[in-house]
Amino acid sequence: MARLVSACPSCDTALEIRRLECPSCGVAVEGRFEGGPIGRLGRDQLGFVETFLRCRGKIKDVEAELGISYPTVVGRLNEVLVQMGFEPGEDPREAEKRQQVLDDLAARKISAGEAAERLRALGGG
Repeated sequence: MARLVSACPSCDTALEIRRLECPSCGVAVEGRFEGGPIGRLGRDQLGFVETFLRCRGKIKDVEAELGISYPTVVGRLNEVLVQMGFEPGEDPREAEKRQQVLDDLAARKISAGEAAERLRALGGG
């Protein structure tokens, strides 16, 4: 089975998940589904996350497996966190709330002024 692709290979726009299907009985659900924070990662970032998890988060083991330095491991981990919508050291729930405000703004559910007000209330601006 092919890996999930998160961006259009032609224009690099984020792809949407439109259909989910049960491989056992064939029941399908169609709609617009969010891939979640993991769905935002590119192929290389997913590979790094798999290695990081396989090494149980032990940076020394990640260094050895990938043949990279400690600062490079930490840098890649921070890149993954940012791509997933989290700031390094930030509470993931706060990042999700901030992302929801930005998503609502992009979907024109709220005005720019209301988005700015909500972000200020969350401590994001």
